[in-house]
Amino acid sequence: MKKKIAIIGAGFSSLAAASYLAKAGHSVTVFEKNATLGGRARRLSKEGFHFDMGPTWYWMPDVFEKFFLDFNKKPSDYYQLEKLSPAYQVYFDKNSSITIEDDLEKIVETFEKIEKGSGKKLKKFIHTARENYKIAVEKMVYKPGDSILELISLETALRVNQFFSTIKKDVRKEFKDERLRQILEFPVLFLGAKPSNTPSFYNFMNYADFGLGTWHPKKGMYAVVEAMVTLAQSLGVKFQTNANVSKIIVENGNAQGIVVNNEELFFDAVLSGADYHFTETLLDSSYRMYSEKYWETKTFAPSSLLFYVGFDKKIENVEHHTLFFDTSFEEHAKEIYDTKQWPKEPLFYASFPSKTDAYFAPNGKEAATFLIPLAPGLEDNLELREKYFDIIIDRLEKLTGQSLKKFVLFKESFCVADFIADYNSYKGNAYGLANILTQTAFLRPKIKSRKVQNLFFTGQLTVPGPGVPPSIISGKIVSDKILKYLSS
Repeated sequence: MKKKIAIIGAGFSSLAAASYLAKAGHSVTVFEKNATLGGRARRLSKEGFHFDMGPTWYWMPDVFEKFFLDFNKKPSDYYQLEKLSPAYQVYFDKNSSITIEDDLEKIVETFEKIEKGSGKKLKKFIHTARENYKIAVEKMVYKPGDSILELISLETALRVNQFFSTIKKDVRKEFKDERLRQILEFPVLFLGAKPSNTPSFYNFMNYADFGLGTWHPKKGMYAVVEAMVTLAQSLGVKFQTNANVSKIIVENGNAQGIVVNNEELFFDAVLSGADYHFTETLLDSSYRMYSEKYWETKTFAPSSLLFYVGFDKKIENVEHHTLFFDTSFEEHAKEIYDTKQWPKEPLFYASFPSKTDAYFAPNGKEAATFLIPLAPGLEDNLELREKYFDIIIDRLEKLTGQSLKKFVLFKESFCVADFIADYNSYKGNAYGLANILTQTAFLRPKIKSRKVQNLFFTGQLTVPGPGVPPSIISGKIVSDKILKYLSS
């Protein structure tokens, strides 16, 4: 029988869930507090420039393909994909940068040139990563996180040691050159944790990097949002923007509806893709599953200081994705996860999408997004933002050998306070809960409330974890759970 389902928030997980639920014949309405859809994956447009405000990396293309295939569609029905060649560049100092090509054999050659014998080791490392990727994507990440039994299989039993060692140990055991080590440790930052806290099994992210490659959807990640919205609308999903949800209505332990812009609306089930901690504040305290103390003890992925900059020139000596590891990786990680302070000498990442796609900037100009990972919950003000903008632009000029500051047409910033204001993000985190051993699978916050019937959760604070592909998977997982519940 057709049911009415409310979804709070319009990020990737909500968009995915909305389509699955509508395909099953239910009436689905998505309520988004902001003026545009996509959650963190919004687009900023200014003076002929365009910027992806959130995610800029398109990894794990198979997950996107699987999602669209569930609706007899494919990504190319909605947007054009290009494999980046090279995938990205990493600066270590003015005279040392490494370019990661779009082909594993070429990457092996690069490693071998830098450290004799490392090419063969890399092949072995990526072979293990590929096997782990197959197990993770086919056997594990689509599970609902209800029980430890979901993780137990012949394949995982044979790899149990990989859950008790770490990425850092494995990489540093095999590779001696510090630059190669950092390149291999970098992908797990997408999981929101230090390599020293990330189980070895998660090296499947290295296969996502070197094996599957880095892609670019024409017009950016917001094109993926537009594709998912178009798909959802074709299935009958309704969207309401500027729709602020201030309460989940609960009667006799059942979610009956939501209060939107001070109006009570009633539904048969409620799904929240908004921040999990925030969603529980929409409930009376007796209906919340997790206390403030619980959230305080969790390890969160970083927040970010982001700059969206329009340059009045083309920028030289950089690639579409460029990482700046010219300061201590270890020290910056400690400042994020241990001492929780503004970094003294931050690593940073830059995206120059107009290198690949003319859509992002007027002719002869460059669009740039800069990201500095930060500890959540830090003090955030304009003075600090300006200080760090000067730091990274000075380093960018020095490392790439060009004058840039005087060519800045404009810049916009986004940081901890904005993540809180725009996304109700706990302590302004950008990526959710880190995927460390004690926060994996069944140890993450549950997708179904144990205290309120008809109430469900999706997104990066629940299973399977941070990132765009996991968020899409989370939407699939929760929709399966809701459909099973509604049919029981």
